[in-house]
Amino acid sequence: MSTLQRIALVLSIIGAINWGLIGFFNFNLVEMLFGDDFLARLIYGLVGIAGLINIGLLFVPNEERSRSPQAGTTR
Repeated sequence: MSTLQRIALVLSIIGAINWGLIGFFNFNLVEMLFGDDFLARLIYGLVGIAGLINIGLLFVPNEERSRSPQAGTTR
């Protein structure tokens, strides 16, 4: 996983937590921290772009499945 994908994953998790707070408690953490202005909209935009980047993670093969066992190795 590249650094960009890790950053995108963290932003997606932050966005998911924010949506959970909105859904369960009607509390918007991003607007509380950054106000309802350009900075909050920028955060929402970054979370959206991060979600698009993370779509690519769905198509990365699982490392365990892609590795084939080597004959003759013992542990």
